[in-house]
Amino acid sequence: MAVRYFWLLLLISLSLSACNPLTRELADRPDLSLYFMEILATAEQGEPVDYQHEVKPLLERRCVVCHGYYDAPCQLKLSAYEGITRGASKQEVYDGTRLISANVTRLFIDAQTPQQWREKEFHAVINEGQGNSLGNLENSLIAGMLALKRLHPMPAGRRLPDSFDLKLNRDQQCASRQEFADFTAEHPLWGMPYGVPGLADEEYGVLMRWLAQGAQGDDRVVLNPQQQVRVSRWETFLNGRSLQQQLMSRYLFEHLFIGDLYFDEMPSGVWFRLVRSRTPSGAPIAIIPSRRPFDDPGVKRFYYRLQPVRTSILAKTHLPYALSPARMQRWQQLFLGDGYRVDALPGYGSRFAANPFKTFQAIPVKSRYLFLLDDARHFISGFIKGPVCRGQVALNVINDHFWLFFLDPDNPIIDYDADRVLADMGERLRLPSGESSDALLLVNWLEYWQRHESYLAAKRDYLRQRFDDSEDINLDLVWDGERHNPNAALTVFRHFDSASVVEGLVGERSQSAWLISYNLLERIHYLLVAGFDVYGNLGHQLNTRLYMDYLRMDGEFNFLMLLPRQEREKKWRHWYRDAHDKVREFIDQQQLNFDQESGINYLSDDPMQELLAMLRRRLGGADASKYRLQPESTDYVERQLQRLTHLQGLPVIHLPQMALLSVVGGNAGLHLYTLLRNNAHSNIAHIFREQQRRLPQEDTLSVSRGVVGAYPNLLLRVESSRLAGFVDEIAAMRDQADYRALLDRYGVRRTSADFWLHSDRLHAAYRQQEPIEAGLFDFNRLDND
Repeated sequence: MAVRYFWLLLLISLSLSACNPLTRELADRPDLSLYFMEILATAEQGEPVDYQHEVKPLLERRCVVCHGYYDAPCQLKLSAYEGITRGASKQEVYDGTRLISANVTRLFIDAQTPQQWREKEFHAVINEGQGNSLGNLENSLIAGMLALKRLHPMPAGRRLPDSFDLKLNRDQQCASRQEFADFTAEHPLWGMPYGVPGLADEEYGVLMRWLAQGAQGDDRVVLNPQQQVRVSRWETFLNGRSLQQQLMSRYLFEHLFIGDLYFDEMPSGVWFRLVRSRTPSGAPIAIIPSRRPFDDPGVKRFYYRLQPVRTSILAKTHLPYALSPARMQRWQQLFLGDGYRVDALPGYGSRFAANPFKTFQAIPVKSRYLFLLDDARHFISGFIKGPVCRGQVALNVINDHFWLFFLDPDNPIIDYDADRVLADMGERLRLPSGESSDALLLVNWLEYWQRHESYLAAKRDYLRQRFDDSEDINLDLVWDGERHNPNAALTVFRHFDSASVVEGLVGERSQSAWLISYNLLERIHYLLVAGFDVYGNLGHQLNTRLYMDYLRMDGEFNFLMLLPRQEREKKWRHWYRDAHDKVREFIDQQQLNFDQESGINYLSDDPMQELLAMLRRRLGGADASKYRLQPESTDYVERQLQRLTHLQGLPVIHLPQMALLSVVGGNAGLHLYTLLRNNAHSNIAHIFREQQRRLPQEDTLSVSRGVVGAYPNLLLRVESSRLAGFVDEIAAMRDQADYRALLDRYGVRRTSADFWLHSDRLHAAYRQQEPIEAGLFDFNRLDND
């Protein structure tokens, strides 16, 4: 019976070939056609494959770890069913060379049907026409790529051949159905999953049966009655009609539009995005597709809505933010009190775009600042996890390891951010992100440079007048989080072409530190989150990157005010070693020209470390115990890993930027730790030629509990009984041969036979340890060593 069925399918295949372009192309590839037929010989006898319970979890574990975001190869987002039906595109979202902005192609926003996506030059990856099971497979690029991997498995060996292009900005093929035959002939080893082991038999069978059955699916989220009640309550709150309520909701939307909102009094699992809709609560959402959250909505009346998230949760973009009765009460206290009034609503023109100091002038500055401080990590994470923070050039504006502190909103000496001052400074604080996505680099940049210099001069004059007594410059300037808020101090790690931020002071010695005021925190958000257009042209992207240099320097200078005057200049010189003369001149004129002495009594010959130690003691709620290894721990694992934190230079430089370490065995099963290499530089004041400013002899290693980062470069697995030897081997590394020997014993390479088993265990442990924070890792940046 099976033989008769096989020949029947073959006859059908040949009869359809005249009208099936992919089949014609496969005529010279009988191996793929026969493979499809063999699959169908058993697939027809099986039950229908369920997308939600069988296919989607499988896609998440094996495919979304590479295909999930703006940087998904060929824009093929497999993190949602609509991403599958949208298909793939040859247009790259991240393109640092385009002279005009690109057309926006945001899933669920810029087109709603497959046909609309075809008009935007996306090509299908599953069969969209009428057809039987064989036609469904033969017209599916996904099926073809999976079969190609099956027919041409990954070559044996510890490393992939150089024919595999694994660079972050690699040339993407993005073959359409019409180009598939040429692609397979040129790149027979590039089947999917790309650059990692193929699927297990059962996994492969599930996907092929689903594709043969027509690849049906649905990601719509059905809310239960309790969730519906809470959604209605929040939408009612956010759509109040008073001017005060409308201004509050606009402020909240422009800060929370990329967050993953959830109800913290209910079990997790359903996430929401805050969107603007043409339709009121209770009706289907009709989203307003503006490029930026502060763009004119184009309609007189619109509504803020909570839209269920339909995509898989990715660690690299996940920004959880809790909605609760306590949160609503806090917002009422901050934004809807009797302390101020709103006489008229601001518009959406260029006078207000990307300038929150004018747009929200009516809302007291302290209310805005307290809102941001309550969840400071979330808002700093907005630029760390948002579209702007991708690639080496985008990231080399920050150090590899630095700490963030915040000015105390209750300190009376700091009123430079007062309403009247910020209102007067509004034009000087305008950001380049408020301009068109087709910005002119030189003209726009000079304009904003002059405005920023004017702002800094005014700030310097103000500080000279205000700090007339050195005792005013003391630790009371630093917000202590009311001794319980872990957001009082944050640690940022740069991983070369990505970054992470965690609560508390993590690591032994930071490379630098910032002290952030309200206006600096707000400008960071509007420059890098609300105002950044990932589809913008070269001018827009470079203006954004260059302006961030000034914001970094502003935060650094605020922090150095706490040090003795002579130590400030010494630290500046160290942070900006070998910087261009123009950079040093700017720093000297605009920053160091503040001569008020610090009122803090220093006792050691290392004031910087003394200051950081004092701040550790002051910030009781930001001790980072969740991430930081305890120096005096009696735990064997932590004692061994603590030894790694003292390494510097030669042993460190052979490690990747981010390694996920699984320590297995003992009483606790599997423990996750992150090894983070901190690259040292003579300065980070220039956008290009980073390698020329590298100081590898000063590189250090940070070790964190849990997961820090979303793009692991290396996966390590060590039995707890072998941990001491593992640490000894890292400390003894001298060259690349030593590093590869380490991987031979402890590495889970992208070529390892148990790669996917280890990946599943990593994700399971991550979800167990961090049920709110966890998301899928991105394996695009795994090393090939």
